Amino acid sequence: MKFRPMSELLADARARGYAVPSFCAWNAESMEAVLGAAEELRAPVIVMNGPGEFPVLEPSLMGAVAHTVAKRFSIPAALHLDHGDSPEVVTACLDAGYTSVMLDYSSRPFAENAAALREVVKQARPRGVTVEGELGHVGKADTMTVEGSGDSTLTEPGEAVAYVEQTGVDALAVSIGNAHGQYTKLPVFDFKRLEQIRAAVDVPLVLHGGSGTPDADLQRAIALGMAKINVATELTLALREGLAEEIGAAKKRWFPMSLGDAGKRLAPVAEKWIRRTGAAGKA
Repeated sequence: MKFRPMSELLADARARGYAVPSFCAWNAESMEAVLGAAEELRAPVIVMNGPGEFPVLEPSLMGAVAHTVAKRFSIPAALHLDHGDSPEVVTACLDAGYTSVMLDYSSRPFAENAAALREVVKQARPRGVTVEGELGHVGKADTMTVEGSGDSTLTEPGEAVAYVEQTGVDALAVSIGNAHGQYTKLPVFDFKRLEQIRAAVDVPLVLHGGSGTPDADLQRAIALGMAKINVATELTLALREGLAEEIGAAKKRWFPMSLGDAGKRLAPVAEKWIRRTGAAGKA
């Protein structure tokens, strides 16, 4: 399998009323777990990573690993740069064969955000690569995540129109009360705002901070236009808990074996979200 432009996956999701789950995956094992779950459930899926994961492997190696692992599978999938923090990182990921890129300038002034994304679109479009931008700022729900800041700024529907027109982005991440990380209390989504954004712009919408979202809110968000749901924290917590148990129970065990057994907790998380987003059986 070769990774496809993310826009192809999101177009099908919009047409058939489901969302494509996008999973943080930072090494061969996590990529295999995500793609294996998608293969089992015949679901389209997105593998994503970014500056928070590049300390494990820098973009050229991360891309090479992803493309190698992908050869084992046949479902439609995209390789996405999540929360790119500089034009240089975007370029590195384009060169590494990512089929979707995000430059996150959402915490910067509108004009700077729009100008930067416009340049990314100019760079990515000739390569057939999808571009995601973020308007409004999705903050943090906890202190563990590396994405977002302490505060959130909600997306303004009128600004969303101008942003899409000025940048030409293919997908728009919005802030409606969602947050990155592990929710310490249930999120309160502004569904009226989401309805207004959906009516105002004709691009797929993206929900960052999917982990921990109540199912009723998730289904309503998908029905109102969310075509991509990001999941990261639940995967990292599953692996962290598995490692804690493995190391605590058998401190003298060969570490790769402990790591392998802990990694078995990733696929069930991916399977759960594939079903929750309605992506199962859509490949």
